[in-house]
Amino acid sequence: MAKIQCNVISYTLMRTVDIDVILPTVTIPESMMNQGKIHHDYHQKFPVLYLLHGFGNNHAQWCGYTNVELYAEERQIAVVMISGENKKYIDQDDNCFADFIQNELPEFITQVFPVSSRKEDTYIAGLSMGGFGALYHGLSHPEKYRAIGAFSPGIKMQGNPIDLYEVLENCQLDIPIYMACGDQDFLYDTNVEFVKSLQQKKMPLTWFSVPGYEHEWRFWDKCIEEFLDWIPRSDAYANAKRKI
Repeated sequence: MAKIQCNVISYTLMRTVDIDVILPTVTIPESMMNQGKIHHDYHQKFPVLYLLHGFGNNHAQWCGYTNVELYAEERQIAVVMISGENKKYIDQDDNCFADFIQNELPEFITQVFPVSSRKEDTYIAGLSMGGFGALYHGLSHPEKYRAIGAFSPGIKMQGNPIDLYEVLENCQLDIPIYMACGDQDFLYDTNVEFVKSLQQKKMPLTWFSVPGYEHEWRFWDKCIEEFLDWIPRSDAYANAKRKI
């Protein structure tokens, strides 16, 4: 596994942005069993998950509090995590984070790294504020993503001008959605309400109401592993889970 830490000048945000990229690479077991026969030759570009953090976090928390590096390596998928500050991943107050995520970020990632630009290989997910961001971007641009993951998403956030219910109403394409929330989470009721709206619109939804969990990393660690097993894949690395 390679973990690349980038500090990139964004022409959209007009400042630097911290980005962590997880890339599957040669493992120690593979090296030991294939001496002289293995090399860094990516015969196909990797599928990619754009993974968004929650309020008060940054690009580093997903790797700090979960095993996402292990899960991505096992399943041979790239993972991209940015510092979204507390900007809700939307365009607001001269911060063009929606434009950055929809356009500049995938341009940078797919040009610099062996990562696919195909919609069929591209996923977006996040927790809390990042869960809102994943739903907002995925529902606003279903032509860009194969599936959405929202873990304890902040459906309604103070000071947020975006109404996810309006976004859902205007969504013209079906896109598979994975949503999960602990039943002790303070966001649980708003999650249940939004799930009902998704079901009424007949969106392809997988919903987990998990007993006992609050707004916590133990839960989100479970979510990201299960989400990576759930996502529909057709890339060259699908169905080839590795031993690390």
